[in-house]
Amino acid sequence: MVGSVRAGKTRAIPSPRCSIQTQSAAGDTASLVHRGLPLETGDPALPYRLTLTFDHAAALRELVGEVGRHLKIAGRQLGVRLGQRGDEVYVSGGADEVRVAADVLEQLFEVALAGHHLHGSDVDQACRMLRSDPGTRLLSLYQDTVAIGVGKKRVHPRSIRQRAYLNAIREHDLVFGLGPAGTGKTYLAMAMALAALFRNDVRRIVLARPAVEAGEKLGFLPGDLAEKVNPYLRPLYDALHELAGFERAERLVQKGVIEVAPLAFMRGRTLADSFVILDEAQNTTPAQMRMFLTRIGLGSHVVVTGDVTQIDLPDRQRSGLVDVMEFMPSVEDVAICEFTDADVVRHPLVSAIVRAYAQADAEAAEKEAQRKADARSLRDAQRESGGRKW
Repeated sequence: MVGSVRAGKTRAIPSPRCSIQTQSAAGDTASLVHRGLPLETGDPALPYRLTLTFDHAAALRELVGEVGRHLKIAGRQLGVRLGQRGDEVYVSGGADEVRVAADVLEQLFEVALAGHHLHGSDVDQACRMLRSDPGTRLLSLYQDTVAIGVGKKRVHPRSIRQRAYLNAIREHDLVFGLGPAGTGKTYLAMAMALAALFRNDVRRIVLARPAVEAGEKLGFLPGDLAEKVNPYLRPLYDALHELAGFERAERLVQKGVIEVAPLAFMRGRTLADSFVILDEAQNTTPAQMRMFLTRIGLGSHVVVTGDVTQIDLPDRQRSGLVDVMEFMPSVEDVAICEFTDADVVRHPLVSAIVRAYAQADAEAAEKEAQRKADARSLRDAQRESGGRKW
């Protein structure tokens, strides 16, 4: 318990900790963050003010960001006012918000101290994650890396659910990754596939995707068959090029070690000793999903990714992903990982957009349920009155 001072009186308010012990990348351990006493300000809008002192200039610069950009992102996400003077960062706001913000800043400082470069998206992600899962330790996520096998390229999870997803891929032969856009479902699966290939755990990588347009008809596309389907597979190529490098990825594709193909090309094949990724699985039909899942051969690992809120199938056709999720949870050695907007690692606006759409969908579903209930009540009342219309 620490003291809060206002008008000459001291009132105790809880505080989880006043300083942390942290270890830098160089290995020296010292008390490098000091949390001061939360003081009452007398301002109803910002009732508490807390001072954090950081004793490592380089890590503090990384935390604050260029022209204080990271502090602006954190302040907006957490509902507090943040400011910096020298080695001190000031946090003003409600008691709970101040404590959460202090924890976020301390943990991000630990990450920077360990030698990791912080981006605005890292700060945004940390705020959303620690607000929903206060027990999360950011540094442990950054240390749980996947070595791609291309130079020093490494990928690390940015949320608890992303770490669970990576562990599921390590431990299971079939994994479903479900959730909104931007949560790293395909990117992390690609990283695990490349790591497995370069460790010689598998002989090839197969990347598949349904050739379905996103709401607009593109008509007849020019070129041969490969050129016609290439636009549908572009997102898989983008992730592959970013992780493996353009030239190396293209060489592996030309040699057939990495195959990128539309789902329709999978029929009749047995995919053995392969790492197979089916992306945008919400746009498969039940028949296509059954066909794909029965292609799995010995020594293979399969990851299926999709977002059931973005189904582009025509004429309200049932999604194969929705269909398979009705019974797949009961199958042994199958892992199902579900992501939320808290796991979005794209522009901070994407998470807000995902939440807005989810809220709008929930309100629309509630109105539709109420409309159906009112219609049933009206029909029941008409039957009871002998069929007279009101």
